[in-house]
Amino acid sequence: MNDIADLEPGHLHLNNRQRLFIRYVSFILVDLTVLNFFAEYWDLVSIDSFTASFIAAIILQVLLIGTFKLEHATAEYFKAMDSKAAKYYRVFCAWLILFLSKFVMLGAIEFLLGDDLSFAGPLHGVVAFITVVIAIVIAEKILLQIVWQLESKESES
Repeated sequence: MNDIADLEPGHLHLNNRQRLFIRYVSFILVDLTVLNFFAEYWDLVSIDSFTASFIAAIILQVLLIGTFKLEHATAEYFKAMDSKAAKYYRVFCAWLILFLSKFVMLGAIEFLLGDDLSFAGPLHGVVAFITVVIAIVIAEKILLQIVWQLESKESES
């Protein structure tokens, strides 16, 4: 792909590694945008520089991917069992992984960025941080929905 004409329908054939690259770069940009909107409009989020927010977006994306992979692997483990206890453990472990991962993410950001990015408010900023992460996940899901809708529109044409 060396020319803009290569982007015409029927010319663009992406392998899985290329699709994943585009997806994760897009998600990092979504994370970056959400972080900066919160920093600009909510006084509980403070970012000293664009570089700090960019590094934070990469950290968050890497850790979100890891969290979701761990949560899905744990869910698959318990799905293989057929009992009410297994269903309970599956839900409880998913909740525990998703909840505790936020503390890991917050700790990683604080360790790597120090005071360049901070969350304030209730529970030493944990509530603000979880709010930002939820907003990021929602924004990523919206992006995916748009991409899927565009794909189905293309196949109808």
